[in-house]
Amino acid sequence: MTLQQRIRLARRHAGLSQAAVARAVGVQRSAVSHWEATVGKSPSTSNMRELALVTQVQFEWLATGRGRMTLSEDVAMDSVAAADALLVDDPLELRLLTAFRETPTLSRAPLVEIAEQLAAQRMGRKPAPERSLTERIAATERTS
Repeated sequence: MTLQQRIRLARRHAGLSQAAVARAVGVQRSAVSHWEATVGKSPSTSNMRELALVTQVQFEWLATGRGRMTLSEDVAMDSVAAADALLVDDPLELRLLTAFRETPTLSRAPLVEIAEQLAAQRMGRKPAPERSLTERIAATERTS
């Protein structure tokens, strides 16, 4: 079964229209249509995660076809990614984390570099050596 077929099956299994899924995920209805098209585009990882949560299917099944489609009772409680849990007590740290998560992927590496440079200046350390844009993108993709 292809990714497009799994997306359509998950949506139908949840009893949702393309428009309802689009609203819940935060995209246009046409994006959902493209995700389900035979030669359509694939959703981003974050959109696929939202799609799995909205349709109540296992993320691994949706992304790869492996595992069970539906959430077991044990997994349903664990379906929120640990990275999305709010374990931050400091309001400023929470603002920084929220802004970082809302930043486009290509802009994240420069933000991290700015924070690292500010921290290095504050602590009297030398800033990290400059990396090329390709290295920064690769590092960002490895952490995503």
